[in-house]
Amino acid sequence: MALGKPKPHMNDAYDIRDYRKVMTEFGSMADFDRMLGEIKQRGMKLIVDLVVNHTSDEHAWFVESRKGADNPFSDYYIWRSGKQGKEPNNWVSLFSGSAWKKDPNRDEYYLHLFAEKQPDLNWDNPAVRNEVYDLMKFWLDKGIDGFRMDVIPLISKDPIFSDYGPSYNGRPESVYSAGPALHDYLQEMHRKVLSHYDVMTVGEGFGVTLEKTPLFVDERRHELDMVFHFELARLDRDGWRWKPWTLQEFKAVVAKFNRGLDRHCWQSPYLSNHDSPRPVSHFGDDSPRYREKSAKLLATFLLTSVGTPFLYQGDEIGMTNCPLNSIDDLDDIEARNLWKSEVETGSVTPDEFLFHLRKTSRDHSRNPMQWNASANAGFTDAAKPWFRVNPRYQEINAEADLNSKESIYFYYSRLIEFRKKNRAFIYGDYTDVDPDHPKIFAYLRDLENDRFLVVMNFSGDEVVYRLPEGLNTESMVFTNGTELRENEDSLRMVPWDARIYRLAK
Repeated sequence: MALGKPKPHMNDAYDIRDYRKVMTEFGSMADFDRMLGEIKQRGMKLIVDLVVNHTSDEHAWFVESRKGADNPFSDYYIWRSGKQGKEPNNWVSLFSGSAWKKDPNRDEYYLHLFAEKQPDLNWDNPAVRNEVYDLMKFWLDKGIDGFRMDVIPLISKDPIFSDYGPSYNGRPESVYSAGPALHDYLQEMHRKVLSHYDVMTVGEGFGVTLEKTPLFVDERRHELDMVFHFELARLDRDGWRWKPWTLQEFKAVVAKFNRGLDRHCWQSPYLSNHDSPRPVSHFGDDSPRYREKSAKLLATFLLTSVGTPFLYQGDEIGMTNCPLNSIDDLDDIEARNLWKSEVETGSVTPDEFLFHLRKTSRDHSRNPMQWNASANAGFTDAAKPWFRVNPRYQEINAEADLNSKESIYFYYSRLIEFRKKNRAFIYGDYTDVDPDHPKIFAYLRDLENDRFLVVMNFSGDEVVYRLPEGLNTESMVFTNGTELRENEDSLRMVPWDARIYRLAK
């Protein structure tokens, strides 16, 4: 859940106008308090989204800040004079175009690493940091259980604001996530706020490499508990363009993070979020024939991975990407800005642009939740929901899954219970036993006397797979559909087959 009251809902509510209110469309603070109480009664915890790299340009701080350099809020944001009649430097917005916007009131430019209506806060100002820490305490004192921190590596900026250097790789996030005071601020946040509460934190690690990860999550540094990396989720991305991926590349990313992070650094595996396509369309097969089978395979991978798995809403019933036929089908501000900069300038054709966005668009994960087969997928009784509903809602919906014990939903449920009962999947070592196989993903999870082998066929072909020498299966203990068998050396893996074996000691 995101904190604050965004208006007018720019960039799907990541423009906060008031950090201590609830957006009217979502209810009232009383509704929030009731929801939190009901969550606690069910033995659950609530993690909320903390968006403090930027605010809305309608936030009271910015309204005052843009009035001039002689008021208390002047330095709450990042203002700079232009250079030779142009922007202060050549930084680009992550949503296309310049990262600077000239404001006629101050006759200066303000920095916005995202949309123009999302000015970046000046974290070098101690007053800003104290404001953030106070609003964090406001929500923590209500009883929430932690934060997912939006683009938190971007909060510190180099005050010199030089142009991109000669080593610039075309990925601005690598520059924006390297601010000189970043870790000072995160440690201050932990010292002044987080250390006083029993909470969990996970940062959106945009721009954070594997090598830099321990600086954020090594438990001895007292910053964050986890960060979300982007390498697996964007395995098939080249900027906004799609590129083919292979299973060997997929496995190499997983292995790299398991080799590179030690026991002091906790991982946060995921396959999708609000910025990614649906995993069954992304890494599986969303056709009617294999949607359920491949969705269960991906569940098997996610819930046998090292760390704390994160599951995005709708994936537990196998929701798919939505058809995309024109720019009118896109709501995402990033995609619409790209259309202007790429298609309207003649750089690419509409067909080429839509080909890539059909595979990479963030909107695929933002269609209304598919609750049942009624109008608007049961999402709303209004004549029209805020965004178009995936036309497969009559086939794919929560009600249908709850009515079938063999559904994707109940597979997730059983697998979660299985993981909780077998600590090897939480704390065990990870070993890829066949990294070069083009279709089979097989790995070990070991903890003390417990050894498990996970074997998955990431393809629509039947594969006869011979276990690597020295691995002796005792019994198959979990499967996404294959009949349970014992003592097999050669496995006949049907398309999208997923199995977990207990290995003989």
